Amino acid sequence: MSETVTGVDPWVRKAAGATKRYRVLAWVTGTMLLLLCLELVLKYVFHAGGVDASGHPNPVIGAWVAYAHGWIYVVYLVTVFDLWSKMRWRLGRLATMAAAGVVPAMSFILERKVHAQALARIEAAGGARG
Repeated sequence: MSETVTGVDPWVRKAAGATKRYRVLAWVTGTMLLLLCLELVLKYVFHAGGVDASGHPNPVIGAWVAYAHGWIYVVYLVTVFDLWSKMRWRLGRLATMAAAGVVPAMSFILERKVHAQALARIEAAGGARG
């Protein structure tokens, strides 16, 4: 691979950036998913928001939580694909990383493992910690 003027391999720089973006989005997506789960438990288990005139449960935290998680998950999928393609991992890893955005707490657990493996691969390629 060719090196730039700074002496850092372009793949290393791109892979480190993709790793950072994935890490941030994994935490944001996981947090929003936990907030959405809290909303659903409060709304449907504890009936905390009551019901409207037609008998539908009212939002407790707000309907924005579901919309926000949905759009953040789309951005998360883009970062997952970006990191997966840069690392050239197998297809099963892509599926696992994508599923982590919809399984509560899985994004936090998998993020730690993926981040460590990505950093190890970047360091093996001659990059600095990022």
